[in-house]
Amino acid sequence: MHSVQCQCGALRGRLEGSGTCNRLICYCTDCRAFAHYLDQASAVLDEQGGTEIVQVAQPRLVFSQGEALLAAVRLSDKGMLRWYATCCGTPIGNTMATPRMPFIGLIHTCLDRRRMDEDFGAQVALLNTDTALGEPKPRQRGLLGVVARFMWIVIANRVGGRYRRSPLFDTSGLPRATPRVLGAGELASLKKRA
Repeated sequence: MHSVQCQCGALRGRLEGSGTCNRLICYCTDCRAFAHYLDQASAVLDEQGGTEIVQVAQPRLVFSQGEALLAAVRLSDKGMLRWYATCCGTPIGNTMATPRMPFIGLIHTCLDRRRMDEDFGAQVALLNTDTALGEPKPRQRGLLGVVARFMWIVIANRVGGRYRRSPLFDTSGLPRATPRVLGAGELASLKKRA
């Protein structure tokens, strides 16, 4: 079991059981824009603008308190759902807009940093390095393994029907929080900061 919580502790939960996961650092401009949207860039981003993420199956995530504090934003009308805690602005994770893609990319700020290696492995893939800040840019690594494990997470949870037990979507498949969709101007302003 790995604890999941916002920075102020009002939203709490855990990852139950075990299963396939991906641990990676994403350097894309969307991840940076999300951190800036929440005014959490200094807590979320590394020196080259990367966000450390752990991808797991959504049904493993169980909230024990503060679930009503969850909110979601989409950087565009077709973008991912980016979940966060309204109490303190802690980013929680990223999902697709449907529970049929039953993964969540948990942001490191809601995880127990002391147990990351033990619970998720010490190997960290580096993705979207072409948009990393500064020079030299990190070299991309681990993409094929990330893709293979991601597909396993999705297929295993779809075949068994476990995707229906998502804590982030209701039984009709709608997100538990209505996402705010950013306008093009607001997104452009966030990306300038990133």
